[in-house]
Amino acid sequence: MASIQIHPCLLFLVLILCPVLLAHAETAPAPAAPAPAAPAPAAATADAPSPVSESQSLEHILEKGMQYKTFLRVLKDTQVGAQVVNQMQDSITGLTVMAPTDNAFNSLKPGTLNKLTQQQQSELIMYHILPKYYSFVTFQTTSNPVPTQATSEEGTCTLNITSGSNQANISTGVIETTVSNTLYQDFPLAVYSVDKVLLPPDLFGPKSAKSHSATPTESNAKKNGTSALAPSSESEDDTNADTKSTSGAGLKGVKWGSLVGFLFMFILNLF
Repeated sequence: MASIQIHPCLLFLVLILCPVLLAHAETAPAPAAPAPAAPAPAAATADAPSPVSESQSLEHILEKGMQYKTFLRVLKDTQVGAQVVNQMQDSITGLTVMAPTDNAFNSLKPGTLNKLTQQQQSELIMYHILPKYYSFVTFQTTSNPVPTQATSEEGTCTLNITSGSNQANISTGVIETTVSNTLYQDFPLAVYSVDKVLLPPDLFGPKSAKSHSATPTESNAKKNGTSALAPSSESEDDTNADTKSTSGAGLKGVKWGSLVGFLFMFILNLF
């Protein structure tokens, strides 16, 4: 039986290349995992919120009261009235509205409303709306301060409400008044009449120099000395590093492919 002879050069190349090729295979980057599939959209609820009846309409209640024309007009001008309608359809806690009479607005200094910007008028009206249903009895157990629709994250624009057996007193820190009449009281809406316009301290208090120009995002950016729209350098470095890693892996693959092809052709020429 004829013995098989192995060319010494071939054996030498196999001994050299095997460890190198194995090391390259172990260190080769694993293929990227496929991106997870986007979650399926949630099914729409079968039951839509019931529309507000005419008797529960804030506009209808104020028109029926006949002495809340100014409050009703500003509600429409600022579109806060439309917000009340939408919140009543979705709210599980209800709403309470303190409605100043026309005489209450007439007792303000001439031009008070006209001097306010649209945003400040909206804040003034939302200050008369509590994001919870309060029956007259529950005023006796209410914890102060009471938040309003104008209450900010810092806790400003709140009310203090104290109640006896027959009346409820409201203090804003600027004015004090009483709840003089119940216009409507049936969950999810309660509407009470007040003889004075509830003046928020940040608009009518001694320190009412409030700036509405800078948004919270811009203010935080100014404090940190950075722009809210500028991308972070850290994210840019991560992107550049990923790009370099990908391009480096591609170049290494090309080099190893060329080397293996060259050696294969060299071995064939030996025979």
